[in-house]
Amino acid sequence: MDTPRPDAPVPDASVPAAISAMDDLIATSMVAQQEFARNLGLSPTDLICFAYVLQAGDNPVTAGDLAARAHVTTGAVTGIVNRLERGGYVTRQPDPADGRRVRVVAVPEAAQRVRAVYEPYYALLAQLFATYSPEEVAVLNDWFTRAGALAATYLEESCEP
Repeated sequence: MDTPRPDAPVPDASVPAAISAMDDLIATSMVAQQEFARNLGLSPTDLICFAYVLQAGDNPVTAGDLAARAHVTTGAVTGIVNRLERGGYVTRQPDPADGRRVRVVAVPEAAQRVRAVYEPYYALLAQLFATYSPEEVAVLNDWFTRAGALAATYLEESCEP
C-alpha cells in the first residue's frame, strides 16, 4: 500500500470534495467492518457491540448501555449478547451495585483475536498519520472527535432504534 510521502503536497480541497472523500472512506470502512465481522464469525452489529465492550475496558457495560450505543432495542441487544456469549466473546457478570443487573465483560482471548484482525490495518493508519505533523494530527483528531459527536447527536435526534 502506498502512503503519501511526508513531503508530498497536500491537495487543495473544497468542502464538497472533503465530504465526498469522507463518504468514500465511510463506505469502504463499512465494507471492511462486514469482512472483519465475517472473518470472526460475527455479524457487523455483533462486532460493533463487542467493540463497545472492549472500549469500556475496566468499566463493564450493561445490555442497556450496549443497546443505546449500537442504537438497537433492548430486546435485540439480548440476542446480540447471547450470540457473543455463545461464541466465547463475552461473559456476563453480576453488577456489584445492583444484583438484578448484569455487566458484559470481554473474554481476553476473544479480545486478542479481534485485535489481531485490526492491528495490521491500524499499523497502516499509523504509517499514514506519521506523514502529518503533530499539529496536523491534532487537527485531524479534533475533527474526528467533533464529527463523531455531531454524528451521535444527529443519530439520536433523527433516528429511532
